[in-house]
Amino acid sequence: MLFNSYEFIFLFLPITFFGFFWLGRLPQKHYATFWLVLASFAFYGYWDYRYVSLLFASILFNYLVGQRIEQTHAKSWLIFGIVINVILLGYFKYMDFFLTTANDVVGTSFDLPHIVLPLGISFFTFTQTGYLIDAYRGEARNHSFVTYCEFVTIFPHLIAGPILNHKDMMPQFVAERTFRIDYHNIALGLTIFIMGLFKKVVIADRLSPWVADVFSHTDTITLLEAWIAALAYTFQLYFDFSGYSEMAIGLGLMFNLKFPVNFNSPYQARSIIDFWRRWHMTLGLWVREYLYIPLGGNRHGEWAKMRNLFVSMLIIGLWHGAGWTFVFWGAMHGVALMVNHQWRRLNIALPNVVNWGMTFLCVTVLWVFFRAENFHDAWNVIYAMAGGHGFALPAGGSIERLFGGFCIPFRQWSISTGSLSEILCVLSFLFIVLVKMKNPIEYAKNFRANKRWLLVAVLFAFLALCEMNSNTEFLYFQF
Repeated sequence: MLFNSYEFIFLFLPITFFGFFWLGRLPQKHYATFWLVLASFAFYGYWDYRYVSLLFASILFNYLVGQRIEQTHAKSWLIFGIVINVILLGYFKYMDFFLTTANDVVGTSFDLPHIVLPLGISFFTFTQTGYLIDAYRGEARNHSFVTYCEFVTIFPHLIAGPILNHKDMMPQFVAERTFRIDYHNIALGLTIFIMGLFKKVVIADRLSPWVADVFSHTDTITLLEAWIAALAYTFQLYFDFSGYSEMAIGLGLMFNLKFPVNFNSPYQARSIIDFWRRWHMTLGLWVREYLYIPLGGNRHGEWAKMRNLFVSMLIIGLWHGAGWTFVFWGAMHGVALMVNHQWRRLNIALPNVVNWGMTFLCVTVLWVFFRAENFHDAWNVIYAMAGGHGFALPAGGSIERLFGGFCIPFRQWSISTGSLSEILCVLSFLFIVLVKMKNPIEYAKNFRANKRWLLVAVLFAFLALCEMNSNTEFLYFQF
């Protein structure tokens, strides 16, 4: 089930919402908790009911192992739990990748199982692995199995985050105020949800065809088409994923739950270090807390710090997808972070606009590898962005009439879903929005339940609902 679907907005959400707060009036609050868990499993099973048992088995296993760790503080139980989680993730997400690599490198002929990737497996695996580590550190409080199920499965974050932390969320799940209707939280949460929905269906989905048209035939694209595709994907990924995260945050608030912020205007960053403090913040925090620092962080000298940074970014790349393009993307961000840290040691001050420009260019170019199906397509796009395939304007129409007298080549336009003038206007507008304006979460800090905010919410909701003519998945569902 998708947040951007009529059945979710007008059926699942109202039933779940009213059922939770109706049961929350009872003295025994576990009935409301159980209702929310049941609804979350139904939400997950709507995609493929066969994987509900996998999700439940993963939750039960990690809960029992976590209990043993809390009781014994035995490192062996922690290692056992982490290994099983890694095996589970490796089998379902990386088996084809491992076997294909073995066939290519060693010359074996393993048959590929083509396992269907369970939705959200990367997210609920990381969430529960963090819980096991917290339990070993003595930082995880003992809660009932139903409450733990709620922590893992609560539907706003289950499929694509934000990645929740046990220490932050468990007290909220059992707090008395969580079960009481808070009209301010409902109004604020609904407004944030609508803003996220708008970003997804009105902006991100509109950019998708422009990206797909170019990346589907990279051998023949020109400089202009390559840059349009790279920028369109840069914007599409942000509006799609941040839109999902804001919808999740809004839904959480409607149930009196405060989820962590996942994005903070990342394309306004003035360094790669700053970018990773703003982009997918809960993943970055998870990697820092449970990987980078345990590896030694910056405690053992500059070389160890650089190594730990690089390894952490490799893991982030591989976490995103089972392919060498994702590994390369993570490795290049690791190199960029290493260079950034060393540059800071030189104490050379550059103008802010230069720092921002270099950061944005680096991020945009590396997104090409993140989007491309393979290295062949990625390098074709990069080559075209550098002018290797030449420059040409679309043949026919007002563009050719305007520039026909100049020595500019014209050819069939590769992007079939929009004219050049339309695309450039949209990308220019979005560019200004992303680099100059605050994100919706920042605006929401000044939220007041008044007529002005109501008008904004109604307008955004109307535009979003008008565009919901096809249920397109969120990009991060594939991760």
